[in-house]
Amino acid sequence: MIDRNDMLELTRRLTPARSSVDRIAGAWFDEEGYVEGTFNKNILHLKLSELKKNLELAKTVLFSKTNDQLKDYRISASSRKPGGLWQLLDGMKGSGLKNDALADLFYELLGERFLNGAPSYCFLFHGSYDVPVKGLDGEWLEGSEEVYEYVICVMGPALDGYEPGAPEYGFLYPAFRERTTGWEFINIYEKTPGKGNQITKWLLAG
Repeated sequence: MIDRNDMLELTRRLTPARSSVDRIAGAWFDEEGYVEGTFNKNILHLKLSELKKNLELAKTVLFSKTNDQLKDYRISASSRKPGGLWQLLDGMKGSGLKNDALADLFYELLGERFLNGAPSYCFLFHGSYDVPVKGLDGEWLEGSEEVYEYVICVMGPALDGYEPGAPEYGFLYPAFRERTTGWEFINIYEKTPGKGNQITKWLLAG
């Protein structure tokens, strides 16, 4: 089960002034699932209005209804096969989304399987959150015990003029559980629970 407070803690770090996100990448797809264009930017190279708009997309995943729209799933050891999806996601996270070849492969897989039928997009966010220590009294203390590194993905319809519509699917990987990295878990977002179960099955199969 997802602890709502964990998600709210991450959400508070998705503002321009104190963003834990450092890089945003993405792709635009035509109605047949072919990539029409990509981008990959450090957030320091974004205009403030553009940064705010993109962070709001990432917040959709974290701020959604926990254990309803956003659910916690365990990643089986058998699905972590060499050359599989999890190795790809770990590589994307480990490179801080700076490896375009890995991102392009991920977009290609999405386009082949899911993002077809209508123009759409997939945006990726890489972040590192220096998790502060919390005292027994609930007060924040100085220092931290861990840096939580993560990738947020959002997918949805593309509107006219390369404008992203409201995200319909997405995920947070790895999960943030009990204020630490949940290496064996992923949180998957569905705007309409159950509608995107094919994407959920694909992610869990690895």
